[in-house]
Amino acid sequence: MLRPLPRHHCGSVKAVVALALTLLPWLGMAAPDEDRLGRALGYPVGTAHNWFWQESVRVGSFTHQAEIRGLVRGKPNAMAPAPMPLALPRAAQEPAFRWRIDGQELGVEDYLARQRVMGLLVLKDGEIQLERYQYERGPEHRFLSNSMSKSLVSLAVGLALQEGYLRSLDDRADSYAPRLAGTLYGETTVRNLLRMASGARFEERYDGQDDLARFGAAVHRGDLESAAAVVSERVAPQGQRFNYASAETPMLAAVLRGATGLSLSEYLQSRLWQPMGAESTAYWWSDRSGLEAAGGNFNATLRDYARLGWLLANDGRRPDTGVQVLPRDYLLEATDWRRHPLVFQPGRATPYFGYGYQFWTFPGQARRFALLGVFGQMIFVDPQLRLVMVHTAVNATPRAGQTSMGREADALWRGLVSHYGGRWDR
Repeated sequence: MLRPLPRHHCGSVKAVVALALTLLPWLGMAAPDEDRLGRALGYPVGTAHNWFWQESVRVGSFTHQAEIRGLVRGKPNAMAPAPMPLALPRAAQEPAFRWRIDGQELGVEDYLARQRVMGLLVLKDGEIQLERYQYERGPEHRFLSNSMSKSLVSLAVGLALQEGYLRSLDDRADSYAPRLAGTLYGETTVRNLLRMASGARFEERYDGQDDLARFGAAVHRGDLESAAAVVSERVAPQGQRFNYASAETPMLAAVLRGATGLSLSEYLQSRLWQPMGAESTAYWWSDRSGLEAAGGNFNATLRDYARLGWLLANDGRRPDTGVQVLPRDYLLEATDWRRHPLVFQPGRATPYFGYGYQFWTFPGQARRFALLGVFGQMIFVDPQLRLVMVHTAVNATPRAGQTSMGREADALWRGLVSHYGGRWDR
């Protein structure tokens, strides 16, 4: 469904008309599996018990998560927008993006017809090249980050290190978060939590029976810091191997709260969200103690995710003002696979991606990186090309690689990179 854009987004009524004409071919087209995803019911919002798992409420829940009562036994912490948002002008004409996969040539319309995408935005040189929505979503909706939020936590760590709140990434977590004393995570360094390298036994399958579910149940009984006690077995020395564990990111949030005296939302509002020029309020769910459930649960508009990606593409500098919002050296270290030991590099940490400091790193010589979340949430960044892709989705399975979405989103991204003259050497 086409929604008119406010005038301050487009600059004029003429631009709104141009946008409507651009989107005209897609009006009335059915989005994939829209009936299974709740269209007949108006895309309802789920409850604290079914919002994540039940397919028929996924669209509504993934765009209204901040309104679901009872999550994490706390409340959504707000991050207010900037008084003067960063302008995102729109290209006069959408490029004719084309790419190939499995011998087929595809375009954007093909991709949207094949994949459960709620929002897709491509930003080049700070200008919106493409912006699409499905399932009756639009620019006003706040899309759930899932694990893309982990990268925000990493940015907070970099800022706290620059400001002297953290002395060293090699300090133990419990030196800042005393409630973690006596736990495996408390004994783990900040750097090894950033790399998902605590060495803990932790299996994350998203089936309701894994260690993530066990950790979640402990959070419900107490809070995020007390739940650290249920992760108690170390199967490898810390720092020696990558093992994705969403329980580790809230421990970083606890470290940051202990170091700064502020919640993540309070800390990042004045240091990231407003300085980068966010246009809308974002929400981040917290537990009963006020600590953000930092492994996910962040909610923002597609365009504000694009603004974040644009800041990252500029190595932390806001291009319209020249202000260095994020510490450049930390950001380079967090997102460049060459700056991490071999076990965290692409093809080693996983068969495809590498893992930096809560960022996924692409293979190849060019520095490209991603923020990723289950069910198809993605922000891809190419700093050299000054290119960003934001992708929010309601995939059929938590891991995009379990369906065709993983391969096809990667092919789309590679097609965008190639369109703008980038090369892939791997």
